[in-house]
Amino acid sequence: MATSLSDRLGAELTGLRDSGLLIHPRVLEAPQRARTRVDGHDVVNLASNNYLGFADHPEIKARAEQYLREWGAGAGAVRTIAGTLQIHEDFERQLAEFKHTGSALVLQSGFTTNQGVLGTLLREGDLVVSDELNHASIIDGLRLTKATKRIYKHADPEDLDRVLSENDTGGLKLVVTDGVFSMDGDIAPLGRLIEVARKYGAVTYVDDAHGSGVLGEAGRGTVHHFGYEHADDVIQVGTLSKAWGAVGGYAAGHRDLRELLINRARPYLFSTAQPPAVVGALSEALELVQRDPSFMERLWENTRYFKAELARLGFDTMGSQTPITPVLFGEAGAAFEASRRLLDEGIFAVGLGFPTVPRGQARIRNIVTAEHTREDLDQALAAYERVGRALGVVG
Repeated sequence: MATSLSDRLGAELTGLRDSGLLIHPRVLEAPQRARTRVDGHDVVNLASNNYLGFADHPEIKARAEQYLREWGAGAGAVRTIAGTLQIHEDFERQLAEFKHTGSALVLQSGFTTNQGVLGTLLREGDLVVSDELNHASIIDGLRLTKATKRIYKHADPEDLDRVLSENDTGGLKLVVTDGVFSMDGDIAPLGRLIEVARKYGAVTYVDDAHGSGVLGEAGRGTVHHFGYEHADDVIQVGTLSKAWGAVGGYAAGHRDLRELLINRARPYLFSTAQPPAVVGALSEALELVQRDPSFMERLWENTRYFKAELARLGFDTMGSQTPITPVLFGEAGAAFEASRRLLDEGIFAVGLGFPTVPRGQARIRNIVTAEHTREDLDQALAAYERVGRALGVVG
């Protein structure tokens, strides 16, 4: 007899519950800021990707409201039929200028951008070589292609060289890496990866979800940080939902990349365009970060302070180089219990376990933002010390 839907759902949920991995998302009862309210608690927020504090910034909200009033609530259609408003094209030119690339195209999310771009570029007979810790959206995007797929060891140019040397092809060769890895907070050795890729005639594809708005001049990203922003053999993709405070994804690079994606990328072709308010918010975000360098300065000042103090207390932050600051607890139960205790202490920081991170490497991932004050960070550090001592994580 066939499995019923009820049986399948029940069995899957029971398995997650028994393994301690069942997720119950916390509910925010106030705007996304450095201090917010979660499940009835007033908290210091260390769980958000709101790096620059733009999600509730008054100037960004004002531009969103302006575009809403002038252009309406929605685009009304997919871009290729009747959904391309002048503001969409204006923002894409602005984004290409910001990224120092020949073109840029905006899609509905960072996740769908990877699906659309990888699905468009790769075909049977091509080779794609991917870092073993790349984001799930890259993994899913690659599953949609018929290209030959290979993995190289995390952030290891020598292993990338080995894999490319052992897998020759007459088709397109693509090396795929995150710019900043979302769970460990480390930066890809992009300069060395690009040079290895060029040795074999390969294109480098960088998912800069956590590097855009964080690294490079005015937050132009990891590619800019390493000085390759003008390179036609480097493709940048990413999200507009983290540092930029809104939602969407982008692809930037070669001058012809945009036109091909317009014609072939399925998420672009079959999803309604971004609402005008989102476009307005994003346009203001790019202008704001360029005219006011204090956002980036505060982000990195807070990051350095928080990491140094966690290390002084004896916590393992796993070699993070960016505002993503994991605190290692080992087993999922310990990380989830620490997260619960921190919330009781007024600190919102979420525990992560398998399959989000490998077994035995459960952690709490903290993200420091430009909006946090020293008082916020000191409150969080004091709570971490109490919880860490109570759980035997630090002495």
